[in-house]
Amino acid sequence: MRRGIRFAVGAGLGIGALAAYLWYVGPQEVGSRVAAVAPWAVGVVCVLMLAEATVDGLGVWASVRPLRGGLSPRASVQFAFAGDFFDVLSPAGPVSSEPIMAQFFGVATETSYSEALGVRGVAKYVKSAAQLLLSVAVVGVLFLDAPTPRFVLATLAGAVAALFVVGVALVWARDALSAVVVAVLTPVVRAVSGLTRETPLGRDAVAAAVERFWERVVHFRDAPELLGVIALSGVFEQLLTSLALWVALAGTGTSVAFLPIVAVIPLPQAASVVPVPGSLGAYDVLLAGALSLTTGAPAAGAAAAVLVVRTFELLVSLGCGGVATGFLRGFRA
Repeated sequence: MRRGIRFAVGAGLGIGALAAYLWYVGPQEVGSRVAAVAPWAVGVVCVLMLAEATVDGLGVWASVRPLRGGLSPRASVQFAFAGDFFDVLSPAGPVSSEPIMAQFFGVATETSYSEALGVRGVAKYVKSAAQLLLSVAVVGVLFLDAPTPRFVLATLAGAVAALFVVGVALVWARDALSAVVVAVLTPVVRAVSGLTRETPLGRDAVAAAVERFWERVVHFRDAPELLGVIALSGVFEQLLTSLALWVALAGTGTSVAFLPIVAVIPLPQAASVVPVPGSLGAYDVLLAGALSLTTGAPAAGAAAAVLVVRTFELLVSLGCGGVATGFLRGFRA
């Protein structure tokens, strides 16, 4: 019965979010987007978006492997689809969806929330770094002579530098950061736990949770092969998304080189700062503009290709992701 209820809730959320998206964009607008692209390209884009979401399961499997053996490949793919679902619904994308997913990972692996958050935090960091480094390599080696790629290279290199500085700062200031987190979270945890427990949790419980978080983070030093799998998963996702955009552009009659598309895929992630589920509008505009600048594709063709890919991406994330979420268990018995 509980499994059926979870499925009904997850499927209901997926259908509701999908309906909201169609209402926001307009069913006729969605139809016109698809009609603007050749039928063969529409089918290929759909398959590639499903493949992109499935490949993410490889990174999920590697990231949760340290948690009591982790998850099966099938469950990892299910969690990947569920993660895409929350990426769309949460305001800041993966930044705000991972804390939600950590609860599901903790329950599924019978570990704590802080441990699950630790391994997933490392996974997101490694995945982003791998994608940015690939983009920098593509732009730096192949397109440095053109003025627009120089701008793109500077942007990407700045993002890589910022990611490196953040990583070093987290390791260097670990103790100070832990002390701040414990001080901030202790009153919150005490108040929340007091609602369900006779003896509220205090500072020691919070400090222990933070320590477990860091233990899981540093655990990857002894498992570099898992970091390699996570990075490879991120690169595969980037290539599949790039291929979907290339096919969609070809479907509009626009022939462009493939590698410039690979280079610009990480750039629109900045749209996550826009507090709109799925970064609707902001992400699409940034990606279409970057495609037009780096590939020379007409603005109309780039916009049409992006809208078609994004439509199928959101359909997969909300539809398949909502159903996948319905089979997850978020609380311990």
